[in-house]
Amino acid sequence: MLALPGAAIAGNQKEEALADSVRLALANAIKDPAPPSPTFRNDADRQRYQLWLATMSARLQRKLPDDQTRNEFLATAWYEARRAGLDPGLVLGLIQVESAYRKYAVSIAGARGYMQVMPFWTNVIGDRNRSALFHMQTNLRYGCAILRMYLDMEGGNLYLALGRYNGSRGRPDYPNAVLKAWNNWK
Repeated sequence: MLALPGAAIAGNQKEEALADSVRLALANAIKDPAPPSPTFRNDADRQRYQLWLATMSARLQRKLPDDQTRNEFLATAWYEARRAGLDPGLVLGLIQVESAYRKYAVSIAGARGYMQVMPFWTNVIGDRNRSALFHMQTNLRYGCAILRMYLDMEGGNLYLALGRYNGSRGRPDYPNAVLKAWNNWK
């Protein structure tokens, strides 16, 4: 397998029994192969996005030094977060805690990629292609869809949803770390 410096700190997401409607909704959420292409209602929204992209790019430059890689990553993270109804800053904070922005991060539990998605998800809602979890857009799409599902399951309680995402529901360390990291990306 891949030998990487420093283990990612993802917990062990639990494979849970899902209602067929939830499984179908998640499968549809990750299915769309279209690349991120943000659309804006007006010029003010476009300008806010461009300001966000420039600001986040400057903050992330140390972790992702290549301009093209960094800008593609940020555009994809923004797109997938918004697509799932999440704050892009929350997603960036989660990625900071989960993988420290390492595309090929693998946790001790076997979670993969930027958002540390457990491979069982490819069987539950995907096409069983576990190696696709190292593809940036695929990983971000899975991670955002899964976090959205957990938020819905927890009635909008972000603290519990983050714990469920990490496999540490009810323990404060992980949700607190993500919430703290999120403040860096607001």
